[in-house]
Amino acid sequence: MGAQAQVKIGFEVSFKEPQAHYAEVQMNISGLAKDYVDVKMPVWTPGSYLVREFEKSVEEFKATAGGKIARVEKVRKNTWRIFSAKASNIQINYRVYAFEISVRTAFIDESHAFLSPTGIFMHPDGMIKSPSTVKIIPFSTWSKVSTGLEPVSGQAFTYKASDFDILYDSPIEVGNQDVFEFTAAGVRHEVAMYGGGNYDKEKLKVDMAKIVEKPTAVYGENPNKHYVFIVHNFQRGGGGLEHLNSTTLGASRNAYSTEAGYKGFLALVAHEYHHLWNVKRLRPVALGPFDYDNENYTTNLWVAEGFTSYYENKYMHRAGFNDEATFVTDLAGAIGTVLNTPGAKYQSAASSSYDAWIIGYRPNENSKNNSISYYNKGEVIGILMDLEIINATKGAKSLDDVMKAMYWQCKTLKRGYTDAEFKAMVEKVSGISFTSFWAKYVNGVDDAEYVKYFGYAGVDVTTENATPGKPVTGAAGQLNNNGAITVTSITRNSAAWVAGLNVNDEIVSVDDITISDALSTVKLKSPMLSLETLPLVGKKNIGDVLKLKIKRDGLDKEISLNLKENPSVRLKATINPNATPAQKAVFAKWLGK
Repeated sequence: MGAQAQVKIGFEVSFKEPQAHYAEVQMNISGLAKDYVDVKMPVWTPGSYLVREFEKSVEEFKATAGGKIARVEKVRKNTWRIFSAKASNIQINYRVYAFEISVRTAFIDESHAFLSPTGIFMHPDGMIKSPSTVKIIPFSTWSKVSTGLEPVSGQAFTYKASDFDILYDSPIEVGNQDVFEFTAAGVRHEVAMYGGGNYDKEKLKVDMAKIVEKPTAVYGENPNKHYVFIVHNFQRGGGGLEHLNSTTLGASRNAYSTEAGYKGFLALVAHEYHHLWNVKRLRPVALGPFDYDNENYTTNLWVAEGFTSYYENKYMHRAGFNDEATFVTDLAGAIGTVLNTPGAKYQSAASSSYDAWIIGYRPNENSKNNSISYYNKGEVIGILMDLEIINATKGAKSLDDVMKAMYWQCKTLKRGYTDAEFKAMVEKVSGISFTSFWAKYVNGVDDAEYVKYFGYAGVDVTTENATPGKPVTGAAGQLNNNGAITVTSITRNSAAWVAGLNVNDEIVSVDDITISDALSTVKLKSPMLSLETLPLVGKKNIGDVLKLKIKRDGLDKEISLNLKENPSVRLKATINPNATPAQKAVFAKWLGK
């Protein structure tokens, strides 16, 4: 420890060719006199559970040791070995190609640079806990840097991180972003808007502050002194990624003026801001300290992400952006999404969490049939668990109390929680056993007993067929340049599934009518369509036969579909005006009153 304490690590990032999407990185290490030094780039980024192989974008890696050119050998996919011959000063230079637009990957062009740090920086092997500094040298036409990193006093665009976990968790926006601030929960919040847009800064300051106050009230403290929202406004944008004292959001630049677009942005803010506690500090034990070389497996992403999806709905209501009817309708819709996903019958929430690395971020044409999103299933579990706790305690306690207690437990123990510990806290707060609940909904694939749980709160839920009386094929595809439909998905147990229609089949005609003729009266908004888009399919009855002529691998084939009833359902939630006092108490607690 004494030797490492003398080591100094610093980075300089500049942009010689931003139009070609490159960052120039210089890494300086002093005080580490060894025969060789290994430096490593993470292969994934926390919060996005996929090995993305960031090292693939590194070019022209070279080093000097003691001022002399040093031999470099790549010893692992993400590890470079510098033979430094005990020199105390090592300089490493490399370039990173950055041209993938997302909240989790670096992107650079002539207008700005978004530095997602796990894909830009490296650390000496075994020295994750070492401090470092980062100096940003903006391109000549850029003037601003936005980041959650602490600035180094007296040095322009220079920042410090107490260890590499902090550095890797602090994205950096460089360019001419529109920056504004607001204070909420005693914390200064910076909003860095890139890409323009029809947003109203003054309105956002007020409304984002309302969101911030709600989770702070749940957990009893706000863990930051400074928080940064980096917002990328594109023609069509979405998604977010949480960080320790910042977040990166994707938004549509012209959607702020519509009610749906504006509320959608605020809901994204609510989701990512809740991660300040849930996952960044209140976290599964496997998610920290991180192994940046390999997958980090946990069965609890249904809490980390699914509960956060649930809480975004709660905060949107508590902040006054959604009324009671919208709140219950949205949550009923969330349950409907899971009920209508065939894979929910085959994969549990715990399994979905564990398999995020191989399924969640790598869906294929059959994923909807054999898996369920831990976001969606976790949100449903959150709804049911919350109502069960409130009902069991007669309105005295809720899931809020569990989340707050687990946050403080993690903070006190300085580690994450196990699944057993989370279950134990739910039982402690509620005063009842959740063993059966866990077996059904966390580790099992039972359908949600939504009538029972919503009934606790005096909310009546009715179910109807999504398309009553109308047959469905279970096949969807894309109109191709040949005027045929290339099949892209088949729903489990549907008519298309039973008949053996395959993904990548080309549907040439239906009942001997060409696809072009069948669509002659239809105005398509997108080349993506289901077979039900064809008017002649809509005229069929349940039990009728639909004849398809297809091409499979260039060969002609005929397939007949026996049309089935749509298995999908639609849930309608209605607040009962004649609810009992006990139900009204549950409802009030549920909404946070």
